[in-house]
Amino acid sequence: MRNTSLVHLEKDGCYLMLHRVRKDNDENRDKWVGIGGKFEPGESPEDCAVREVREETGLTMRSWSYRGIVTFVSDEWGTEYMHLFHSADFSGALRDCDEGVLEWVDKTRLLTLPIWEGDRIFLRLLDTDVPFFSLKLCYTGDSLTRAVLNGEALTLS
Repeated sequence: MRNTSLVHLEKDGCYLMLHRVRKDNDENRDKWVGIGGKFEPGESPEDCAVREVREETGLTMRSWSYRGIVTFVSDEWGTEYMHLFHSADFSGALRDCDEGVLEWVDKTRLLTLPIWEGDRIFLRLLDTDVPFFSLKLCYTGDSLTRAVLNGEALTLS
């Protein structure tokens, strides 16, 4: 099982997204994802989020909100506990990322890009005032087969 943090940086109605096109054998290859990665030894979810944002973007978060935990269960990639954060308070100059292409994407356009099916669920939750949530997403290959929000199964369409 892996622990990761994912951050959605927001500015002017856009999220900073990473188009994962530069790493081989990448479970997120060709997908658009937020900023984040795996915990290093001794890190808390917040430590990981701050470090990953700095390493991947050159930006420094000044404040953030811890929005939820997403449990991914995959027949190909195993289980991952992803700690989800949001921040609109950061500074610094954006720089290139060696894992893909960074782009500010209008939130209204985001769901039209190649993203994981389950990401659509937590992206909608980020745009609401829902309190801290727990979301479980089960995948067979690239297909979302089950989603459970705060213990309640969601209907997949």
